[in-house]
Amino acid sequence: MTIETPTTNTSELVPTYVSPKANLLGMTREGLEEFFKGLGEKPFRARQIMKWIYKKGAADFLDMTDLSKKLRATLGEHADLRVPEIMTSQHSEDGTRKWLLSMGSSQGIETVFIPDGKRGTLCVSSQVGCALDCSFCSTGAQGFNRNLSAAEIVGQVWLAQRELAADRGIDMLNSTTQERIITNVVFMGMGEPLANYREVVPAMKILRDDIGFDLSRRRVTLSTSGLVPQLKKLAEEVDVALAVSLHATNNPLRDILVPINKKHPIEELLPACWDYLQKTQGRNVTFEYVMLQEVNDAPEHAHELVELLKNKTYAVKINLIPFNPFPGTEYTRSSGNRIERFRQILRENGIIATTRRTRGDDIDAACGQLAGQVKNRVKKRLGEKQFS
Repeated sequence: MTIETPTTNTSELVPTYVSPKANLLGMTREGLEEFFKGLGEKPFRARQIMKWIYKKGAADFLDMTDLSKKLRATLGEHADLRVPEIMTSQHSEDGTRKWLLSMGSSQGIETVFIPDGKRGTLCVSSQVGCALDCSFCSTGAQGFNRNLSAAEIVGQVWLAQRELAADRGIDMLNSTTQERIITNVVFMGMGEPLANYREVVPAMKILRDDIGFDLSRRRVTLSTSGLVPQLKKLAEEVDVALAVSLHATNNPLRDILVPINKKHPIEELLPACWDYLQKTQGRNVTFEYVMLQEVNDAPEHAHELVELLKNKTYAVKINLIPFNPFPGTEYTRSSGNRIERFRQILRENGIIATTRRTRGDDIDAACGQLAGQVKNRVKKRLGEKQFS
């Protein structure tokens, strides 16, 4: 049964009030150390407060009992912990959970949790909408409004963690259990993460930090459509798993499906991927490939993909994604037989290939379906100013 629980009347939303206080959520360890130095406190306070925020899910400084009353009062005067407001929460028949979170001005982003046995993957958004305009993606069809802050990105994980713990009757503040509900975080929600580089990187650092969410590099995945300059910088700042939205095996077709290819074509994108692997000593790159009936799913496309990757088969995985339709799309999902034939050609040529199981499509939470609520404010997509 599909359940939708409204928590806010979206028609009455007004622009979010921005507090003059510092929002500690979303600050890296180094940022918090500088903040406490500014208060005349020792830098180790950063470790204390991060444990309360990310390990215990604390939302109130008064709950942080190993801090002095004086320091808690000082924090109350100069800082707060601001997270996005939940507008709606939906439950899929398969256990997938989707939240619509308010970004102010009647806008919203979507965050999705996908349970799979002991594994729990949270798909987070990095922008309100997306300017890359991939033709098969519902998010791109909404347009683009703005980048999310690191606090808004991290806030999605913080909120989901508390919501899911509450569902299980876990009191995070007082619990001694080490149960990890969210085991993986993927930047595959609304937006192009590398187009919001300056806010995504600190968010990922908090996810990786052992006193943050303490996730290993293999459990934090950044998915990009191919912003090559930012990809080249990424390895210098944070080490996470890399997924690349390829979706086509030649430039003319990829120009249509993923327009950023006109700026950074395949012959520029692939070397950047191999360079990232080398610098981070990663195991492999996952290439995402949406399966579109009679568009990119023919056997000749599979053989083209083999040719593209022939010297790097040991370093790649291919994730075949059955297309998830949305209103107004011109595409249809490839048949099961065509997907399986495509996969077999790849595997026969030594490439690891899997077919992603569609999850949450009954609540429009599947890959490519996230739309949120976006007031588009860019007349021209792919503007250079969006990629900073």
